[in-house]
Amino acid sequence: MTPRRRLIAGNWKMNKDTCAAAILAQDILNRTDPWYAEDMDIVLCPPFTDLKTVRTVLEYDRSEINLGAQDVFWEAEGAYTGAISVAMLQELNCCYCIIGHSERRQYFHEDAAVIARKLVALDKAAIKAILCVGEGAEIRAGGPGPAEAYVVGQLRDVLDAADLTTPENLVVAYEPIWSIGTGQTATPESAESMAAALRALLSERFGADLAARLRILYGGSLKPENATFFTDLGDIDGGLVGGASLVAEDFVALIKAWK
Repeated sequence: MTPRRRLIAGNWKMNKDTCAAAILAQDILNRTDPWYAEDMDIVLCPPFTDLKTVRTVLEYDRSEINLGAQDVFWEAEGAYTGAISVAMLQELNCCYCIIGHSERRQYFHEDAAVIARKLVALDKAAIKAILCVGEGAEIRAGGPGPAEAYVVGQLRDVLDAADLTTPENLVVAYEPIWSIGTGQTATPESAESMAAALRALLSERFGADLAARLRILYGGSLKPENATFFTDLGDIDGGLVGGASLVAEDFVALIKAWK
């Protein structure tokens, strides 16, 4: 089997105005040798207002780094104030889009049905969805068994509600909620066990061959100093990076850790 291509995605969340976004994107490019993006996927996911600016920086330098969005709405057009459609992302050459992030679930009350609609819309447009799943501290406190059942259940609920025509475009990101922004990370053993459980569901759903090709990321307080805990795990293929993606030196250090 051909090794899965590594993927490092930076989720800038609600940070960086247009000028700061351009500076950060350029700083990342200046520190990233072109060959990094030739054999691994690097994705920058700035706020919607910065997508065009970051795209311009990437295109001016003819970079192979990909552009990603932090969310999308499932309808093609209409009276949906504040929403962003798949076609709008396509126009900006977005290749990836994060959906199902714990912050969207918490603050915007998104459930599996909503996330599935977004997944289907992205799937039809051939935009790769980075589908986030993860458990809170209370569930993790119950032990690895209940935590894995909960997180695998999150993925199952979304897939049950979606009808994917090209599941090859799916990327799953395991982000333990209790670790996001706390400085704590899952142990390598628990992260690998979770990723293996997620891949088992993908195998059940799409067959072993396709499941073996789909990528699973780890996220949650990833930093240069802890990245090596996760780089050699068999079922984890990269990272979804939050705070460290806002500092070019740290983000590039994470990229190099996964080489």
